[in-house]
Amino acid sequence: MSGGLVGWIDHERDLTKHADVVRTMTDTMADRGPDGGALHLTRHAALGHRHLALPGTAEGQQPAVFPAPEGDGVALAYDGAIYNLAAVRRSLGLSPAATDTDVLLHAYLTHGAAFVTHLTGAFALAVWDGRQRRLLLARDHLGLKPLYYHAYPGGILFASLPRGIMANPLFTPRLDQSLMTMVLQPRLTLAGETPLAGLREVKPAHVVTYAPGRSPVSRAYWRLTSEPHEHTAARTAERVRELFDDAVAGQLPASGPCGAMLSGGVDSTSVAALAARLLPHPLDTYCVEFDSDEEHFAPTELRPDVDAPYAAAAARFMGSRHTTLTATMPDLLAAIPATRRARDLPGWGQFDASMYLLFQRMRQDTRVALSGEAADEFFGGYPYLFKSELVGRDGFPWLGDGPRLADYLVPELARDGDEKARYAQLMSEVPRLPGERGLDARMREVLYLGMAGPLAVVLDRKERMSAAQGLHVRLPFCDHRLVQYVWNVPWSMKCGGGLKSLLKEAMAAILPPSTLNRRKSAYPHVQNPAHDQALVREATWIVNASESPLRAMFDAPRLNDLLKRIGAGELRAQLPGGSSGAQLLVNLVELNAWVRDYRVSIS
Repeated sequence: MSGGLVGWIDHERDLTKHADVVRTMTDTMADRGPDGGALHLTRHAALGHRHLALPGTAEGQQPAVFPAPEGDGVALAYDGAIYNLAAVRRSLGLSPAATDTDVLLHAYLTHGAAFVTHLTGAFALAVWDGRQRRLLLARDHLGLKPLYYHAYPGGILFASLPRGIMANPLFTPRLDQSLMTMVLQPRLTLAGETPLAGLREVKPAHVVTYAPGRSPVSRAYWRLTSEPHEHTAARTAERVRELFDDAVAGQLPASGPCGAMLSGGVDSTSVAALAARLLPHPLDTYCVEFDSDEEHFAPTELRPDVDAPYAAAAARFMGSRHTTLTATMPDLLAAIPATRRARDLPGWGQFDASMYLLFQRMRQDTRVALSGEAADEFFGGYPYLFKSELVGRDGFPWLGDGPRLADYLVPELARDGDEKARYAQLMSEVPRLPGERGLDARMREVLYLGMAGPLAVVLDRKERMSAAQGLHVRLPFCDHRLVQYVWNVPWSMKCGGGLKSLLKEAMAAILPPSTLNRRKSAYPHVQNPAHDQALVREATWIVNASESPLRAMFDAPRLNDLLKRIGAGELRAQLPGGSSGAQLLVNLVELNAWVRDYRVSIS
């Protein structure tokens, strides 16, 4: 049952006297759950849930409660979808009529905190066990659904999005200036970090346990494991196809319409082609283009061509009903305030807006859609992965050699070596394979780096922009069983024939030639000089205006010099993938808007 959840545990306050606050917290999730909401409120525990009904799902009331003979029982709320619900139901001996919340409650009562290890899906959940006075917060294996928390003396607040926590007067949004490196470059974010002081996100594949008088404790319930790969190349491709077929089949809605994003690239076309074969009715596919493409689109390494013609060809090949959304610059600019609201944290401007508009169009036809997101991270789909001068360096290979906004902070905010420290931390976590050497060993490290902050950026955008429309987007490539298998395929087998060569071999039988032969092209963004100039103007105001809240954080003379170089078009060659210099400013502009809109203290 998708939607949004909030909660408040306090061992000193009587929360029944704060029902209005809990109701306000819950109502902040109304866009994620437009089909109603409910509360569970006791003296020291409150859970709220907003509901998004999904077709063909046996949904129970949320928050769900298992009563106890005396005192509090067990209360549960979750956001997302459990794809193996039927199997878990059978393993517990429950009736086929048992609802999703019945199954989850009984799984918890049977297995305790370990019940999450039995689940496959995209989920964030909260369980308050009044018998033990213990709270559990958990996220799915890849972190597809969000869940944040704020612990304070005597209690804890939690919610699907920060706004649910901000709605409680016990939390005041304040920028954590020690984390400016990741605020200005979100791909450097480590799991659990947020830009707000005192606000944490439950890490993917982790359970956070909270009990009275103790600090929250986070532990992993799943990790990638490295082991020798025994399959031949041919068997490996077969196994990838088997696992992927199972993932797509398990994520299709049991009834009702289903949509799919379709760019005409290998990833989205693989998902859509399989879905089209499995559904008993036509699949609806969608892509986005910009009205300025004909005049302003220029090929880059990361975006060598536009999607629309390839998507249309793939749709004809598989027989889907296809829609191309043409977005204009006014459309994008009008959507950006809504995209900021969808995140509650600094966003990505037009990169968010085009996806938001696409999901808005898809929501007119369906509540469930599929996407090919994350295949690049698991199967090796980025051009930088094939550049020895980048993957061989002692640092994040995808950052390139261009300037970093963090380099322009005033000395008292600059954290020299922070980027290297983050790199070192992630490198220490890589699950290495004993005895693995050379390129295979290094590419295992590089792919792990990409599965940290960069993957989270991709997944967060997809989830926030879709959930804000009341649309549940499912990502078959993020099935943790498929991810685990592909993780152990050596790089020489995974990409020995070029970008995603293993995936192409596995899916070749159902893909059109136009897709198989297409160069890698990332999710589109608008190329428009007017947009770039507007970013430069806004950044110039942020750096120089006396009323700008961020002005004191930056070395104005040096940053003004950078802005002049960007305005003159001098940085393109230094930025990864052929990005324009103005794209470097998106994080600065969005940070400023976030500080303003959410009244974030920066002192």
